[in-house]
Amino acid sequence: MIAVTGATGQLGRLVIDALRKRVSAEEIVAVVRSPEKAADLAALGVQVRQGDYNQPQTLAGAFRGVEKVLLISSSEIGQREAQHKAAIDAAKTAGVKLLAYTSLLHADSSPMGLGDEHRATEQALIASGLSWLILRNGWYSENYAASIAPALAHGVFIGAAGEGKIASASRQDYAEAAAVVLTGETDANKVYELAGDTAYTLAQFTAEIAKASGKEVNYLNLPQADFAAALKSAGLPEALAEMLADSDAGAAKGALYDDSRTLSKLIGRATTPWQEVVKAFVARA
Repeated sequence: MIAVTGATGQLGRLVIDALRKRVSAEEIVAVVRSPEKAADLAALGVQVRQGDYNQPQTLAGAFRGVEKVLLISSSEIGQREAQHKAAIDAAKTAGVKLLAYTSLLHADSSPMGLGDEHRATEQALIASGLSWLILRNGWYSENYAASIAPALAHGVFIGAAGEGKIASASRQDYAEAAAVVLTGETDANKVYELAGDTAYTLAQFTAEIAKASGKEVNYLNLPQADFAAALKSAGLPEALAEMLADSDAGAAKGALYDDSRTLSKLIGRATTPWQEVVKAFVARA
């Protein structure tokens, strides 16, 4: 039995799909906050169980009889350390044999503010006594692609990553990697640094948007504070705007770059070219 937390999220659903190609649906447990939102997963034969990071008492039951858990990091920045600790404790109580956690690329040394909660979670997991795997996921190509539509509308893609190289991969790539380590004969207590095979600067990313769309789009690099202010003026919540600006500043320092090709080795194929993600998002913009 393999349980996936956050199973109705963007990454979680892809992990479930990838697992279904490797094990029977009956062996998969989708742990979700709102089971009614997972009716499609239940229809596939996946076991759907209610489990809420903020209600620790629900998690031990959700993990009952489960051998392996994929703890997908919570989206609630600022609350994640406590939430993840609750999930780790529940897994231990339930007798889970292996817990895999989706962390951040080079979390142990990342200058990004996002690294703090990931580092704390990694430390809690290692200290828990559980067998563990840490999947340090790099940036999703979709993160930057989400800004393609406004970039096309205004003729400019803004950021604060300077000349920093970004080795992103698609969510699908990371989902497949999680499925591989959860179903394979992987050694426990191992850290994986996962990133795309090729890297780009945001100026190169913007040039690809222009190429794919046939429109003039230029990259505008801003100081971190100005980028955060621009995001807020565009309607993003303050905390999210500050996090994205901080992440770009980290990228400028190399936080989102890795050339080990560990991800492609795990999934047995090249990672999805970031150019393909750009083309897909341009086509739907």
